[in-house]
Amino acid sequence: MLSTGLIAIDATILATAVPSIVRDLGSYQQFPWLFSVYLLAQAVSVPIYSRFADTVGRKPIILLGIALFLLGSILCGLAWSMPALIAFRVVQGLGAGAVAPMSMTIVGDIYTVAERAKVQGYIASVWAVSSVVGPALGGVFAQLDAWRWIFLINIPLCLLAAWVLLRRYKEQKQTQRHRIDYLGAVLLTVGLTGVILGLLEGGNAWEWLSAPSALCFGAGIAALVLFALVERRAPEPIVDLRLVSRRLILTTTLVSLGVGALMIGVTSFAPTYLEGSLGIVPLLSGLAVAALTLGWPIAAANVGRLYLRIGFRRTTLIGMSIASVAAIVLASVASWPNPYVLAVIAFVLGFGLGWSAAPTLIAAQSSVEWGERGAVTGMNAFARSAGSAVGVAVFGAISNAIISQGAGPDDPGTIVHASVGVFIAVAVTALLTLLAASFMPRDRVESYSG
Repeated sequence: MLSTGLIAIDATILATAVPSIVRDLGSYQQFPWLFSVYLLAQAVSVPIYSRFADTVGRKPIILLGIALFLLGSILCGLAWSMPALIAFRVVQGLGAGAVAPMSMTIVGDIYTVAERAKVQGYIASVWAVSSVVGPALGGVFAQLDAWRWIFLINIPLCLLAAWVLLRRYKEQKQTQRHRIDYLGAVLLTVGLTGVILGLLEGGNAWEWLSAPSALCFGAGIAALVLFALVERRAPEPIVDLRLVSRRLILTTTLVSLGVGALMIGVTSFAPTYLEGSLGIVPLLSGLAVAALTLGWPIAAANVGRLYLRIGFRRTTLIGMSIASVAAIVLASVASWPNPYVLAVIAFVLGFGLGWSAAPTLIAAQSSVEWGERGAVTGMNAFARSAGSAVGVAVFGAISNAIISQGAGPDDPGTIVHASVGVFIAVAVTALLTLLAASFMPRDRVESYSG
């Protein structure tokens, strides 16, 4: 719970201070990179950490993640320019890539399916507290022109989480040796980086139909194709594509991909939308967005009772239906910015996501034996991180394209117009995720009880 709190607070505390950071360091067009490089580093490192965890155990990996997150936070707090801050966010992302999946894997190791319905409430309470504390702290630091403390506040939190883990978490040593697929990791990193760079800078730093754009997308797609070929032959692939041949794993992975994109689409762009269009203070915009991360844990804390009765598939479909309706309403009313309306919609959207994310993860974990649980959990976490990274790149490309054709980032009307485009893309993503959830196999929770 303490380790999860690091990631939960970081998910909400930064977005509210983006305008303050831009005023201090400049480069409005580069601000999506603060999120995308963090998520990219997290996404590509998750499978590697998952493999190492099967070799040396969960505890050393989660402690390594906390240490990297601590180092990245200190460096971010000392950043002197936007490029430096972006680079240091990579270090933070590498830390989060270990903390997030190891926390979920440890819970999957320790508790049964029925027990996890209750434990999910404890984990959800961390997100509930963070959803209020994160935006509030971010808004306060931004108003005080002390945005660096958004990162420095992580220092005592990291030290506390590491100290408790060292003292309280006892893990049996693992003796089985594994081969790490380094080539696959490199190809995956190059592929995702090329595609995301092309999406972020296309139409901004260069034209969509240009040599740099072709180079980014060409190299990225080629690397991903090679990655798929390498993974098919690797003795222990960094991402076991054979797992994706199972219908449940494939559909839950696709849902996680969509959930990651949906959450980042609102939490990253809604604060700028409210502050740029209405001129409200960062604290208020942060609290409006916090409604999403408050609705999520409230739903997750109670979803166990639902999926134990009606199954994982039906629960996920209900959750994604709620999220889709909320996303469509958000796109429909975005032309008339109102923080209270946004807060209500964000709460409903978060509630729907909370009823979707937890059941898909638990269903995937519970369908495999212990030896595959780390890989399945890592794939789920990788999909959500990759969805967030690609999502922020796509949404950022849409926003930047509209702003470049308008009156610039200081014009309220242009900000509203750009935000409407982003929220329409969010609604489309929600509907596609709902479609993916509909292909989950019909189930009964009793079949996963072993």
